[in-house]
Amino acid sequence: MSRKALLVLLYFYAFAFSVLKTVRLPNDWSEAHWMLDYRFGFIKRGLAGEVFGWFFEKSESNILVLSGGVLFLLYALIFIIAVKETGRRKNSFYSILFFLTFFLSQYLVFSAHLIGYLDHVVFLMTVLSIFLIRKGNVLVASAVAGVSIFIHEISFFLLLPVSCFALIVTECGRFPMKSFFSLNILKKLALLLSLPVLATFAVSTYQEMSGAHYFNTLFNYLNHIPFIAHKAADSVSSAYTKSFSYYFKEQSGHFIQRLFISRATVLYGIPVIFSLWMIFKEFRLRKNFRLFALLAVVSFVPLLLHAVAYDTYRIWSFPFMIIFLGFWILSSKSSEIRQPCENISVTGIASFVISFALITLIPNFLFDDQAERFSLPIRLILVLPMLIMLYFIKKAPIQKD
Repeated sequence: MSRKALLVLLYFYAFAFSVLKTVRLPNDWSEAHWMLDYRFGFIKRGLAGEVFGWFFEKSESNILVLSGGVLFLLYALIFIIAVKETGRRKNSFYSILFFLTFFLSQYLVFSAHLIGYLDHVVFLMTVLSIFLIRKGNVLVASAVAGVSIFIHEISFFLLLPVSCFALIVTECGRFPMKSFFSLNILKKLALLLSLPVLATFAVSTYQEMSGAHYFNTLFNYLNHIPFIAHKAADSVSSAYTKSFSYYFKEQSGHFIQRLFISRATVLYGIPVIFSLWMIFKEFRLRKNFRLFALLAVVSFVPLLLHAVAYDTYRIWSFPFMIIFLGFWILSSKSSEIRQPCENISVTGIASFVISFALITLIPNFLFDDQAERFSLPIRLILVLPMLIMLYFIKKAPIQKD
């Protein structure tokens, strides 16, 4: 088997291992989101359900098909990007370890577990926004970002920062970058941010002033849908009508604990830092440390959501996807291609082994009182083929183009 085929098999095996641990049907929470729209007036997050209703009957089976389609498209894009960029980097072992870590990461685990969540739509729009920025269509990217805010306000923390990073990298040209805050870049950043910031302000203001008025209406509507449980109807109606300031007052006191001294800080934080280190080594960012620092800041911006939301483990999974997109963005502008035969240091190997163990052997805390599939002995058996494939990839000769 060729090195390229073995790489594709390794990525697919790791992807399948992560997804099969937690994949399930959409839960009541995600189904309720797709059932809500603008039938009772404007509500935050109502756009996705509104558009869904234009084309399909709102039924449980159609929500399953739509949710599966959205997630499949996101997975397909992720997989294509990983395979393409690995080949483009001449199968650099740093890039291989990076993408293997991503495919085993908690982001893949939670994306399958939370099928139907609007996060997946937001990340699809993030990929589109980055693509448009790379093509020079900043105004269209701004429009995409603005629409994404109306799908889910989480776009402000997921889509916007990494899109700004993409614009800076795209406009600065070759590495190393002497400055990435020229007047031209600042103007384009202002253009990119204009529509989504305006949308965020409008949604936030409306939510503070009028959002709470719709609770009973939304609850009664959801509670009469046969496949939405009473508890889910209540929690989703509350999430759609409570103000952002209310959530900040309720949750901000837990911010420091969730960020620095939670179980997720170790289980997720170490693989996240390892992934950033692989980018640092792959793109030789010692020469451009400010750019690396900017990527690190952008990657950790989603963790600010700990101040307004209590789903700690889901939030901790977001940096993996942001870092993945960061690799894609940097690869599009980097002219240096690392030679694949370069040895990984002992520290690098040890860091990978620790990260690999954390993301493959330790079960994640899931929603709805569910547990991951595969016992520890089964996991130990299932990870062995990945390590064997990694060994042969390292030893395999590189095929010339």
